[in-house]
Amino acid sequence: MTASGTIRTLRRAATAAVSTALLIGAVGIAAAPAQAAGPTDPPGFHPEQDYAGSTVPAHEGRGNAHRDTADTASTFAALAATQTKGMDVSGYQGNVAWSTAYANGGRFAYVKATEGTSYTNPYFTQQYNGSYNVGMIRGAYHFALPNVSSGATQAAYFVAHGGGWSKDGKTLPPALDIEYNPYGATCYGLSQAGMVSWIRDFSNTVHTKTGRYPVIYTTTNWWSTCTGNNASFATTNPLWIARYSTAVGTLPAGWSYQTIWQYADSGTLPGDQDYFNGALDRVQALANG
Repeated sequence: MTASGTIRTLRRAATAAVSTALLIGAVGIAAAPAQAAGPTDPPGFHPEQDYAGSTVPAHEGRGNAHRDTADTASTFAALAATQTKGMDVSGYQGNVAWSTAYANGGRFAYVKATEGTSYTNPYFTQQYNGSYNVGMIRGAYHFALPNVSSGATQAAYFVAHGGGWSKDGKTLPPALDIEYNPYGATCYGLSQAGMVSWIRDFSNTVHTKTGRYPVIYTTTNWWSTCTGNNASFATTNPLWIARYSTAVGTLPAGWSYQTIWQYADSGTLPGDQDYFNGALDRVQALANG
């Protein structure tokens, strides 16, 4: 081989090595750190894919509001009460550009903290503190797996791993994400009475540990199917309803209005798109308890 041929070969090898290194680096940035499954976790445990609303489109569709577009904005603008724009995120979003989200109108955020009793969002600190640092009012939520452990057990795990609350005017109450089972039977194998007991166990434990009853995230269809449309939580737990359409629609029994509406799973803000049912001072009021 000539000297020039040797140089070309070395250059090609160096380029390939750099490309491989960049690819590995990119994968490392995009992929969340792996966490070992716990002994009670379901087969095929994939908490990094589970977030508020991750099961909703497959069961209920997206209606006419897949994205927060100009077409739907005119409908939302006609709502009777002033709506405050916000979002919810999880490990699925990775590191979030919070300054950009704030500039685009986001004023509050819910961040997934935990799932079951073994998973913690590896991006929780960046998301929870980052939203706070740019001036948003933020809170944490737990993705429930009612068939793997008791409500009290999961509530304790949640509160110990980000699901706390402080009366600083910028921290929303902890939230319970209770929706279709991503691992099997819609109602996690629980009877309607059993599900109501599980949710009450979780709710009361969060209240004991933080002084606040959790916000409940759900859909009307899931709530009706799996709790028998139980009305007993409406007096204590604010409602965060998921419905991907241009109207909230019928709410679960007991609640006469929603506190938060998750109306689309993509849009101008990171993660899912939410509206708080009121002006920013009402968001602050919920934060202050």
